[in-house]
Amino acid sequence: MRKFIQELYNMYREKLSGDEEDADFLAFSVLEELNREDLMEFIQEMGTQELTDMVGLYMIEHLKALIGEEQISEMKSVDHSNGRIIH
Repeated sequence: MRKFIQELYNMYREKLSGDEEDADFLAFSVLEELNREDLMEFIQEMGTQELTDMVGLYMIEHLKALIGEEQISEMKSVDHSNGRIIH
């Protein structure tokens, strides 16, 4: 997988603007073209550490999303006119 990512980067590095959105766009563009079988092949080629890193990042991103959703929900339940929590 690392080799694939390096090759992908090398192919597009002259076209990248240098911000994080480049990585998002490039990754999602590639993922859009892959099917489940392709993804499973990538996973099977990964070493233990690389697989652990991938799952760890997945968990972190989902936990951040859940925490963010909870904070938004809590903010909506606060009565901003007097600072009381609405139940």
